[in-house]
Amino acid sequence: MTTPTNEKNHQKVLLVGDGAVGSTYAYAMTLQGIAQEFVICDIAKDKIKGDAIDIADATPWTYPKNIYAGEYSDAKDADLVVITAGAPQKPGETRLDLVNKNLNILKSIVDPIVESGFNGIFLVAANPVDILTYATWKLSGFPKERVIGSGTSLDTARLHKFVGQELDVDPRSIHGYIMGEHGDSEFAAWSHLTIGGITMKEWMEIHPEVTQEKLDAIQERVIKGAYEIINLKGATFYGIGTALARISKAILSDENTVLPLSVYMNGEYGVKDVYIGSPAIVNRKGLKQILQVPLTSEESTQMKISADALAKVLKDGFEATGIEGRQ
Repeated sequence: MTTPTNEKNHQKVLLVGDGAVGSTYAYAMTLQGIAQEFVICDIAKDKIKGDAIDIADATPWTYPKNIYAGEYSDAKDADLVVITAGAPQKPGETRLDLVNKNLNILKSIVDPIVESGFNGIFLVAANPVDILTYATWKLSGFPKERVIGSGTSLDTARLHKFVGQELDVDPRSIHGYIMGEHGDSEFAAWSHLTIGGITMKEWMEIHPEVTQEKLDAIQERVIKGAYEIINLKGATFYGIGTALARISKAILSDENTVLPLSVYMNGEYGVKDVYIGSPAIVNRKGLKQILQVPLTSEESTQMKISADALAKVLKDGFEATGIEGRQ
């Protein structure tokens, strides 16, 4: 990764996609003082100029940051490129329709960024995120450690929120993960969820009012969480924008933090050649290590079902578009 030679600790992020998610992410990065240089790219040129000016107005009350509208060529010395751009799913469209459309959009983004000389880390949040993270890896030719997806980070936050509400415990004291696809086949790894070191199974023995039916209902609420918000207000962006800022901070600050991300599997969980959600350690070099959680037999089956569903969409999508990558 490259950093400007005159600024030892200078960090530069380039955002591709200035929709609701992208602009919320940019604002979250500004409020938290993450990175010193932030470039916004989008085909809507007036919008990115306006957002850059508007968000910069917040810096006198937050942290110094150089925020401006730019081009893909500005990625040449960036540490991190975050992709939120993509077409939303329309009524009547299949998941494969969305994949095909977004694969073509993604190619038009990744090619010029790689050609700029970019040598940092890709962080992908555009949906379907597991598919598009895999495609970014294929199209870029980058090592798998430097292409990461937001994965189940938002879903895991929802899990902590709902469990915290059910148990009347601060969600920050809940530790556990939603795993698998960021989508309908994801699942809660209840066998490894803990509350202050107490497993969920142990908690249920102490608190019999917390039943398996309640846990099933929580998992269903997590899976359907996005649909609920979209039906009410049209889109989700605050949760994912904040999750992206947290992932960015972990990478840029070299934290070696464990986060639930979409990462490339090469045999972990019995899964190969897909990007899928799992806890992983990330730092300044990107993916350091996948933490392979010892799942129950039922959870292992759920992971395989999720991976198989992603593999089919990947195969069909690449065949339908005829896109070839650098891998």
